[in-house]
Amino acid sequence: MNPRTKTAVVTGAGSGIGRAVALALAGAGWSVALAGRRAQPLEETAEAAGGDTLCVPADVSAPGDVDALFAAARERYGRLDLLFNNAGTFGPRGVPVEDIAYEEWRSVVDVNVTGSFLCAQAAFRQMKGQDPQGGRIINNGSISAHAPRPHSLAYTTTKHAMTGLTKSLSLDGRPYRIACGQIDIGNAATDMTERMQAGILQANGELMAEPVMDVRDVARTVLHMAELPLEANVQFATVLATTMPYVGRG
Repeated sequence: MNPRTKTAVVTGAGSGIGRAVALALAGAGWSVALAGRRAQPLEETAEAAGGDTLCVPADVSAPGDVDALFAAARERYGRLDLLFNNAGTFGPRGVPVEDIAYEEWRSVVDVNVTGSFLCAQAAFRQMKGQDPQGGRIINNGSISAHAPRPHSLAYTTTKHAMTGLTKSLSLDGRPYRIACGQIDIGNAATDMTERMQAGILQANGELMAEPVMDVRDVARTVLHMAELPLEANVQFATVLATTMPYVGRG
């Protein structure tokens, strides 16, 4: 490995925002470990990215999988400069509070909160122990970390938790040159947001189609955050489709 090459782990790299960020990093010369539940989408990302990539199928909510992921990245690259903590799930959609099943709630918390914690913890350990010390963690929040959509209790709760994770990591990472920031994204065009263009429930009870933005604009923002020197940090960035109903939502 070229000692000047920066290395990253990207979770949820098989599609959507994770794939776009992995492509942007690889295009900028980073070596990237790609994590996700299914091998085939990861391999498709790796083929599109070119460069030095490593596919590691992993369920971020499983501690053993997370340990294996970071061990594989460490064995391949020797150090870790960036974790893009991106894997997540919306969970039940359009389900009123009183009808959310415990299993549905738990599955969202397991991936969005516990999974993000496990990956951040593993990255923190490696960044603290490596020489030279330090690195950066970028958490994928959401504009739902600020304002919810109707019937999104599980998802919105976990995204508020992500903000607490980001702030705590930022504070605890200071002595070890570990920076942590969060990107809050609104309506990036991916398979997960196709329904927004068809019509989605608004706070006033109406259905309305919402504008989306190119997911590559999100990736460029993450790349900018990632390539700052560790003496500088974007603590929170909000990137959204300009005319989507977010400012003044509700």
